[in-house]
Amino acid sequence: MADVPGRSAYEYSGYVDGPDPLAPPVDLRAAMDRIGKDVMEGSSPRQALRELMRQGLPDRRGLDDLARRIWQKRRDLQRDNRLDGTLQAVRELLAKALDQEREVLGRQQTDDARFKEMELDTLPGDTGGAVRELGKYDFQSSDARETFQQIQDLLGKEMLDQRFAGMKQALQQATPEDTENIRKMLDDLNSLLAAHSEGNDTPQQFDEFMNRHGEYFPENPRNIEELIDLLAARSAAAQRMMNSMTAQQRAELAELAQQAFGDPRLAQALSQLDSQLQGLRPSEDWSGSGRFSGDSPMGLGEGTRALEQLGQLDALAEQLAQSYPGAQLDDIDLDALEEALGEQARMDVKELADLERELREQGIFDRNDDGSLRLSPKALRRLGESALKDIADRLSARRGERETRRSGAAGEPTGSTRPWAFGDTQAWSVPRTLLNAQLRRAGGDQRRLDVSDVEVIETEQRTRAVVALCVDTSWSMVQDGRWVPMKRTALALHQLISTRFRGDALQLITFGRRADKVELGELIGLEGAYVQGTNLQHALMLAGEHLRSQPDAMPVVLVVTDGEPTAHLEPDGDFAFSYPPDPRTVRATLVELDRLTGRRAAISFFVLGDDPRLAEFMDSLARRCGGRVVAPDLDGLGAEVVADYLRTRR
Repeated sequence: MADVPGRSAYEYSGYVDGPDPLAPPVDLRAAMDRIGKDVMEGSSPRQALRELMRQGLPDRRGLDDLARRIWQKRRDLQRDNRLDGTLQAVRELLAKALDQEREVLGRQQTDDARFKEMELDTLPGDTGGAVRELGKYDFQSSDARETFQQIQDLLGKEMLDQRFAGMKQALQQATPEDTENIRKMLDDLNSLLAAHSEGNDTPQQFDEFMNRHGEYFPENPRNIEELIDLLAARSAAAQRMMNSMTAQQRAELAELAQQAFGDPRLAQALSQLDSQLQGLRPSEDWSGSGRFSGDSPMGLGEGTRALEQLGQLDALAEQLAQSYPGAQLDDIDLDALEEALGEQARMDVKELADLERELREQGIFDRNDDGSLRLSPKALRRLGESALKDIADRLSARRGERETRRSGAAGEPTGSTRPWAFGDTQAWSVPRTLLNAQLRRAGGDQRRLDVSDVEVIETEQRTRAVVALCVDTSWSMVQDGRWVPMKRTALALHQLISTRFRGDALQLITFGRRADKVELGELIGLEGAYVQGTNLQHALMLAGEHLRSQPDAMPVVLVVTDGEPTAHLEPDGDFAFSYPPDPRTVRATLVELDRLTGRRAAISFFVLGDDPRLAEFMDSLARRCGGRVVAPDLDGLGAEVVADYLRTRR
């Protein structure tokens, strides 16, 4: 703008050229946490993404909220209105015309006046029949004749307003010449549609028709197909409005239609038009209906627009639901949505589309060979960062330990011993200490035990750890809400080891009826299945295989479970299940536990639930292997596992 003395040289207004540069950025971390939680609960990545679009985020309205507002608008439309507005207006005008006519007849003292009063008294009881008979009646009152003419004009305008948008307003000051021009338009339109249905029309015919009658089509269709689409949508809405009325109301309107503009030709032309449109567009909803129960009466045109609006709202609700195959956010008619709910609704959908596009562009998803989506390593890292951050916050606020058993000392045994020295904290070597005492007493020293007899086990601090995290995937873990905490625990431990202790070797092992070594992505996407069995024996066997692959590293085994062992691997490779636990299952589990103990593995059991029998059994396992039992609550599971790994590693 030009400089003006005393005024600023700049003006500020809303940003209109593309996305708002000052809008808050897309919160990908919150979106990833939501998707990750759904995937861990058993949803596919595609389902999780769709659920995110449905629910939105705290600062972004989701599709469900928009759909709820659409359905609310639909309910309000039906609750506040009713469809008998035209019938009500005709009844009021009819009563007025009869009163006006009777008033004039009452002042006439002639036999002819008495006869006409009798004619009025014997009119049919239904509105349609009464208007039909009055169409042949010779009114004595000019006011009554004019009022009756209003009935005929109203019917004609309402019927045309049903099929042609804005026609009622255009005909407010209509002359007989105007109504005749409309009849000619309808005749030409029916001829054009008949030629089209037979395949005999040409573009020139359409152009000629629009040149003559284009004023009746403000939508300005570009070809006959667009014209048919336009007319069929309104004609179908008009039919749905009629379907929504009672049988008596439909009969009255059918009777009244013959009196439109005082000439039955209009009703005949419109009936022919409806029939042709239904044949040309059978896919339109011609049989639907709507239930209106309010106090505000709507005329035929308003009612048709209401049914048309209901159809648009239903279509929007379906688009927002995204429940049909191949559904995309691009399917949503933003113009119709803005018309229904305002500009903010349009912006909400655009923001959701931006969020979905950003997630895809950031490489959150990879494709499997079958075309389905899976979480990418990048997504798993982000989920791991979030899980580890939550655990770090919990650990920093924690005030104590929740362990029930502990054994071992700092460092790992080397296999040799040495005499105890002041300040040593290593465990005593009981066999060497007792042997030294016996040898000393054999030499004549009768003291039972002397400090010089004590030898301690030499240990060394290893710099690497080989870790097996065994997680229970039996149905009870899903049923009792332990599925997601278990997966978040695995995420956090994996993230910690892959970023802070990269030299450590972590193996994730799942065990239900059988045990399997799995990658992180497999575990996160694992769906709960109703398969009975807790095969701890097989899990410990696979953990042993992993420990043997890294013989120079400190062995660590972490077991998360909520049940006693109820399955084991038979020598022939089959899996045996029994509940209550079979003694053979317990023996097979103890064999594998003893093998891990022989490798001097640090073993910790994280027991979920409050089953006293399970707690007693796990305590016995911990005593047998010199391990630990921790009984965390679900919220503290991840913190306990990570803290135990760090403590053991130190």
